[in-house]
Amino acid sequence: MTDTTIERARTAEHADAGPHAPRPRHLPLDEINAAVALHVRALRAGRGWSLDELSGRSGVSKGMLVQIEGCRTNPSVGTLARIADAFGVTVARLLQPAADRSVHLSEIDDAPVLWRGGRGGTGRMLRGLSDPGFVELWDWRFAPQERYEAEELLPGTRTMVHVLVGQVVVTVDGADHQVQAGQTLDFRSDRAHACRNDLDSPARLVMVVTMPPGELDRRRGSAIARR
Repeated sequence: MTDTTIERARTAEHADAGPHAPRPRHLPLDEINAAVALHVRALRAGRGWSLDELSGRSGVSKGMLVQIEGCRTNPSVGTLARIADAFGVTVARLLQPAADRSVHLSEIDDAPVLWRGGRGGTGRMLRGLSDPGFVELWDWRFAPQERYEAEELLPGTRTMVHVLVGQVVVTVDGADHQVQAGQTLDFRSDRAHACRNDLDSPARLVMVVTMPPGELDRRRGSAIARR
């Protein structure tokens, strides 16, 4: 996941589409930032953590955390990932609208682009759930000869990849697994893994990431029951 802001990804997306292309409909950036601010404050307060405690656990400066909680900045994806990891939740949890509903319909153009490859590929988080378990639904599009290197996820995390178009190679613990259109790969993703398109034609896949219930206490290195 590249350390770029959602706003920058959107700007690039609009530029790639050309000056006369219709602008896709997105959730307002201020709504996303407001949701992040609300969730970070609530998660920190629920654990009784100070800003210094969260800063130490996440590696994000106290000043940046003050800006995020005050809804005065557009945090990068890398920053969101570090904060989410410190809380033991998903990035989707931080992006979830504050006034969520039991039934939610969303457009693909509303989904934030959280990864943009050097050859034009994209990774969009279509939807994320945090109750009863942590689940993320992604749409991935790989340009020819494009590769994505993933970070190791929380212990016990599993990922399912279903290829819609083309073919991809998923590498898990150094072993390559070729997945063609119509095939689904299920693997443990709490270890080094990557995905690439070796062909000269585009590839598209949907990805489901599931994480065990509970929250990760980084000091203890294990999952603990949710409060």
